[in-house]
Amino acid sequence: MIDSSTSPSDSARSLILVVDDAPQNLSLMDDLLSDDYLVKVAPSGVRALKIAHGSPQPDLILLDIMMPEMDGYEVCRQLKADTQTQDIPVIFLTAKTQLADEHQGFALGAVDYIIKPISPAIVLARIKTHLALRAAASFLKDKNAYLEQEVARRTEETRLTEEATILAMTSLAETRDNETGHHILRTQRYVRALALALQNHPRFVLHLNERFIDLLFRSAPLHDIGKVGIPDRILLKPGKLDADEFKIMKTHTTLGHSAIERAKARIGRPIAFLDVAGEIALSHQEKWDGSGYPQGLMGDAIPISARLMAVADVYDALISRRVYKEPFSHAQSASIIAQGKGQHFDPDIVDAFMAIQDECLAIAAEFSDSDDDINVLRKRLLPQ
Repeated sequence: MIDSSTSPSDSARSLILVVDDAPQNLSLMDDLLSDDYLVKVAPSGVRALKIAHGSPQPDLILLDIMMPEMDGYEVCRQLKADTQTQDIPVIFLTAKTQLADEHQGFALGAVDYIIKPISPAIVLARIKTHLALRAAASFLKDKNAYLEQEVARRTEETRLTEEATILAMTSLAETRDNETGHHILRTQRYVRALALALQNHPRFVLHLNERFIDLLFRSAPLHDIGKVGIPDRILLKPGKLDADEFKIMKTHTTLGHSAIERAKARIGRPIAFLDVAGEIALSHQEKWDGSGYPQGLMGDAIPISARLMAVADVYDALISRRVYKEPFSHAQSASIIAQGKGQHFDPDIVDAFMAIQDECLAIAAEFSDSDDDINVLRKRLLPQ
């Protein structure tokens, strides 16, 4: 003989908690509900709260209002104030017939209000309706949680794709100009450090929010992508470029920008990090006084992203070894940056650089071109 309390069908039946201080009412409701539902009864509010916090939790609570010690209103208030029980639907089952009583019950979060003496058909119909509503709400909640996870997964997938794209493109550039070593990693971090230092500056506070700084960090490695199109005889020349060669070298800005614009056109939708990358590639050789290239932009007409990269790029070029020069010390490099204030560079960005120059020095040491050269680099960067 199978015990009905452990029947396999029990797992598919909803659990109803009936709360009433009158034993005859508990017995009546048990008889009415037990054919279709699992039923638990509680003779007091305190006992009801304990059962509601237990396992398994009730799927619905039928709650009397007029009980000693703790009335039904207080039980409902505590249920709805607790995240563990707030989603359990509560139906008041009471002899209180005043409209104000009903309003109070709904204000506390009850889903229904049934007046005694009850109509069994009405009680069963209301229970069935609210259990169906709860099941639908639970399904939607689970669905929304799944969708949120899926959005997060796809967002992360997109981010990784962007990083892989940048890595592939910058690696291609590095194969053409292996003298730059970790230049890309260093300038990427200088730009972020400068942006963070200027985040609350009156001129930049509306632009340098966290999202834009993240875009800067991800986009900065593409600043010299146009050098892929520069002939080796110019790109790898150990000496100074003549006028014609320099004219060709300057086209790396427009070549890089055009490549990024073509990529955006093929994608067919806005890509924020490519927008910023295009700005940097095109304009990082512009100068504050308008004497730069390729467009001769001046002052605030130069995109903020490009102004930040201008300081980062020049500083790193100064402290780095090239076939035609030894690296300058940090002190020498910082002095050259300071001399360019208001001419080559945005004055406020130069001030920010001077304020965080120790951080830039640490970045240069951490991302030295060779692990074997870290100590040598540290010595070269320190003031002579």
